[in-house]
Amino acid sequence: MPSRTLLTLFGLTLALPAYAQTDHPGPGYLGGLKHERLITSTVPANGDQNPYAMAVSPVSAGSLQKGDLLVDNFNNKANLQGTGTTIIDYRPATRQTTTFATLPAKLAGCPGGVGLSTAMAVLKSGWVIVGSAPSTDGTTKTLGKGCLILLDSSGKLAGTLAGPDIDDPWGNMAWIDEGDKATLFLSNAGFGIGAPGQPVQNTATVLRLELNIPAGKPPEVTSQTVIGTGFGAQADASVFLVGPTGLALGKDGTLYVSDAIGNRIVKIADATTRTDSAGTGTEVSKGGLLNRPLALTMAPNGNLIAVNGLDGRAVEIDPASGQQIGDKWLDKDQAQTPPGSGDLFGLVTTPDGKGLYYVEDDMNTVQLAQ
Repeated sequence: MPSRTLLTLFGLTLALPAYAQTDHPGPGYLGGLKHERLITSTVPANGDQNPYAMAVSPVSAGSLQKGDLLVDNFNNKANLQGTGTTIIDYRPATRQTTTFATLPAKLAGCPGGVGLSTAMAVLKSGWVIVGSAPSTDGTTKTLGKGCLILLDSSGKLAGTLAGPDIDDPWGNMAWIDEGDKATLFLSNAGFGIGAPGQPVQNTATVLRLELNIPAGKPPEVTSQTVIGTGFGAQADASVFLVGPTGLALGKDGTLYVSDAIGNRIVKIADATTRTDSAGTGTEVSKGGLLNRPLALTMAPNGNLIAVNGLDGRAVEIDPASGQQIGDKWLDKDQAQTPPGSGDLFGLVTTPDGKGLYYVEDDMNTVQLAQ
């Protein structure tokens, strides 16, 4: 079992700056969230920065306790993007934060190295699956294909998943978990991406992976199907890569995707069973309150919650009608223009459904809205 290093808050300023932004959350889920507060720093002992992925453990196993929040880091201590190698574990029951896993910068079976992305899942079997979208210089000029990394419930490296259909797993994963088998949905944004300044490439995909999980053994892929193609992706000097980022699965098997380049949310019908690509799917909602939507989650009321990449807002959307019900400023930091721009990324509902965990990656913190 790896050591569990306690973290400290490195001089974090809790006071918010003055702002003029006003919430218009509407009658939906966001309307019930009244307060935001800091939960923890995400900076581990090795100094990694830029928290991206978030996932809540559904099980107590190994060093995990049910309800633990795992958060990975995309940057190293030098703040180079695509070089982060750590996952931290925040435990609500004790309010302690520890280091769950520290991976090597270079890993056999993971082309290009390790830079932990927004793709992460924690399964009932205790397995943690996390994506890598790696770089060696902090830009996409040295972008590697990456992989999915398999960790056991104590954070021990157990293997990788790679192949021609996996190229920089980028967006937050959606999944169906049946214990001894699981279905993962992930976006891949690396195909054909070059150095910053290049035009948009309509090459990003959504991939479905079917996994078998033998008792005591790592998950193994039994089938894979590309169910979405043609999404825009582009290298970006400030945010590394812009591409399809959020994935959320509806009860009817519809997969919702935040198409950041298109500034819209789309849906892929029959995502759990289809045998072909739906292209870029069917548009659900575009523009309006959306401002480069990134992470996406399904609220307990069945609505979609997206966070914007170009301001500090969360936006609630009725997936049936496409109506944008309202918005809430999760990050009103006026150090950015617009306030909170570039700060929001990871997003997940709390286990009781009464709040949202989210990261403010400029401050390297996890916040809670409830």
